[in-house]
Amino acid sequence: MPGKHDEKTLEDAVEASLLGLGGWVKGDSKSFDPERGLHRADFFAFVEATQPELWADLKKQHGAGLGDAVLDTLVKSLETRGTLDVLRHGLKFFGKRIDCAAFRPAHGLNPEILAKYAKNRLVVTRQARFIADADAKDCVDLLLLLNGLPIATVELKNHLTGQSVQPAIQQYRARDPRHRLFQFKDRKVFDSVVVITDRRVLDQQLQDNIYQFEHKQGVVEKINEDSEQLAKALASGTPIIITTLQKFPFVTGKIAKLPRRKYAIIVDEAHSSQSGEGAQKMKEVLSAGSLQEAERQDAEAEQVDEEDRLLKVMMSRGRQKNLSFFAFTATPKAKTLEVFGHRDAEGKPRPFHLYSMRQAIEEGFILDVLKSYTTYKAYYRLVKATEDDPRVPKKEATRQLARFMSLHPHNVAQKTEVMVEHFRAKVRHKIGGKAKAMLVTSSRLHALRYKQAFDRYIKEKGYKDVGVLVAFSGKVQDPETGHRFSEPEMNVGKDGKRISEAGLPAAFETDDFQILLAANKYQTGFDQPLLHTMYVDKRLAGVQAVQTLSRLNRTCKGKEDTFVLDFVNDVEEIQRSFQPYYEQTTVSETADPQQLYDLAHKLEAAQVFWESEKEAFCKVFFAPRDKQTVHDQAEMYRHLGPGVDRFKALDEAKQDEFRNALGAFVRLYAFLSQIMPFQDPDLEKLYTFCRYFEMKLPHDATRSPLKLDGEVALKYYRLDKISEGAIQLRAAESVGLRSPVEVGTRKVNEDEAKLSEIIEVLNERFGTEFAKADELLFDQFIEAAKADAEVVRRAMVNPLDNFALAMGQKIEDLMIDRMDQNQDIVTRYLNDQEFRETVFPLLVKKLYEAVRADAGAGR
Repeated sequence: MPGKHDEKTLEDAVEASLLGLGGWVKGDSKSFDPERGLHRADFFAFVEATQPELWADLKKQHGAGLGDAVLDTLVKSLETRGTLDVLRHGLKFFGKRIDCAAFRPAHGLNPEILAKYAKNRLVVTRQARFIADADAKDCVDLLLLLNGLPIATVELKNHLTGQSVQPAIQQYRARDPRHRLFQFKDRKVFDSVVVITDRRVLDQQLQDNIYQFEHKQGVVEKINEDSEQLAKALASGTPIIITTLQKFPFVTGKIAKLPRRKYAIIVDEAHSSQSGEGAQKMKEVLSAGSLQEAERQDAEAEQVDEEDRLLKVMMSRGRQKNLSFFAFTATPKAKTLEVFGHRDAEGKPRPFHLYSMRQAIEEGFILDVLKSYTTYKAYYRLVKATEDDPRVPKKEATRQLARFMSLHPHNVAQKTEVMVEHFRAKVRHKIGGKAKAMLVTSSRLHALRYKQAFDRYIKEKGYKDVGVLVAFSGKVQDPETGHRFSEPEMNVGKDGKRISEAGLPAAFETDDFQILLAANKYQTGFDQPLLHTMYVDKRLAGVQAVQTLSRLNRTCKGKEDTFVLDFVNDVEEIQRSFQPYYEQTTVSETADPQQLYDLAHKLEAAQVFWESEKEAFCKVFFAPRDKQTVHDQAEMYRHLGPGVDRFKALDEAKQDEFRNALGAFVRLYAFLSQIMPFQDPDLEKLYTFCRYFEMKLPHDATRSPLKLDGEVALKYYRLDKISEGAIQLRAAESVGLRSPVEVGTRKVNEDEAKLSEIIEVLNERFGTEFAKADELLFDQFIEAAKADAEVVRRAMVNPLDNFALAMGQKIEDLMIDRMDQNQDIVTRYLNDQEFRETVFPLLVKKLYEAVRADAGAGR
């Protein structure tokens, strides 16, 4: 239809979109002052609304002429300092500071600041004239203003009318930059920006980011040749120069000879690292005769501190007027603050700006790596606590206990078993089945020994789903054989080719490798969001502890948590290490499995949500993929709603009590489930329901202000849980869950034969490839059914055929409960009638015989 695709219609659509976002309001083009280049009424409205006392005082002092006087000062400030600086720092008027914008606070603890922030005035004005009394060609299509000050102009071109971006560019080029509206851009402050970074990062992250800012020749230059190339770039005024820490002394010396130019030096986070050539040469001659000696030697060679080197060069040069330093670090040392920081009222050095770890976690930019941190002692204690707990499968608890109880500090083989089995059972299904882990070792020889142990154990078990890489510098001599191993020699891809040191990060990112064994490498600056779990077999303290554990904190879609299992360090040391950078630490060793059941009882007794609502929610949540629909999200939220209404009806004290219990249960289960062998479907369903019920409760301003959107979280968590079932079963295949006390008895052999018959019948009839381990599903199914009083009663009072008639719905319900343990079989059972008709009589017969056998044995 005519008019549906012209430029005006596009302008309507863009304006409507902005207004619909909330916060933006429609402006009047006639009220815009092209002579001053601002909107007078909006500016004064913001000042009066946010600084009423100041404005009242100024009115008393200046009377009717106040408005024009302030605007004259504002225009001069915009001319000399630029719009961004005025918005950030306001303007001075007769000794008083007038704020021109209110910025969002770091947290929601101060309602006054939040209220002030809400009074910012975002205005979109159409066809704003930049020349008084001008015609249409002297207007911009859209003008965006913050509190009356222009922050952007927009020219729209519609592809549907045959236009492109080029006419818009020509329009801007043709306009006189002396017009007030186009004068308030920030002026060029520096002739060149020099980015100093570590050599390893130069060809990776910076090339991927800074080097792609501008593709025009000469805008960005990467110094990858020699000092002569760097000298030419500095002398010619190349806008952005990327160079290495090793060339830093030359940079400062050269800039000292170019006093007419101004330079900004951005110092990328410099860490204690192994990149120094001196450290490399030292490693080449190291040869240790034992793991303990290797640990000591590597620790002595470890601290080649590039940050100290940088500071030393800076202090030796002294202050230079044409050089400004900007340093970014998450873990500043005292000397770094002395050089780069500013003095507070007490004379102590402080950073110019602090974006704390706590704030970054609350705002969702990084994950809290201490949330699921546990020492090996605590890990062992939690497993030990399950030994006599009737609500946790005793066979698995006993098996894990036996694995851990004899662990020796230097027993690499035992720790290897712990890590591989933990990774397969608890980690690999995370992040949609893409989660990875890192083992931090105390020396290069330890890394070598672990690589050999991992390869040996994985081969013995026949695992095909765990690939392992090792990372260390130089060559390591094996004291037993005298052979000197290199990193590429130890890392071989599935194609049989060696993986180079430079190629290791890319190889680790593929699905071929899941665990990285690292010795003083990849513990700083390594950016791999899929890294979920860290195993620590090295003494960590201070900055090194923070930098190392922070490898886990990167976020990505589907990544909701992290896990640390520490064989060496204690909680107090890790807490001390994080405290200066974290603001508040949350490491705890007080977790008790019994607390979980106490909290579950407390939640259910409160009757805020009902059992029927939880069950209905979970029935939709755990539905197999082929039964999911576009209506599932709405259906799940429908079952959350009634409980939320009951919560709102509680008084404030009861709300706080319930919310605290709910949050404690969710956090504790998330933590303990990464350690303990829970196979309690009721507990899992309660956790799943509570997780999203907590998100639906009314916002509590005293708590963390930001959470992952509930629907997004639900989507990814649901994908994880659906895939987790099959993965858990394959993990169980390797470890076996047969109770040790039953091994070798006649009854167990008979039961195993019957289970095998079911698997054999299914494979033969349906062409499936169910393995011996899939028998576990039926074993657990029978055990769960035997615990049902109704099932037992029916089996005891009915012949087999009558018992079968009453078990159809019951067995289907039990199958659904087992969905998270074997999706393949359960899905086939629910959706394939022929398959179901084959399995059902076999299962019913086995269940019937098992119940009556237990009764006959007096159980």
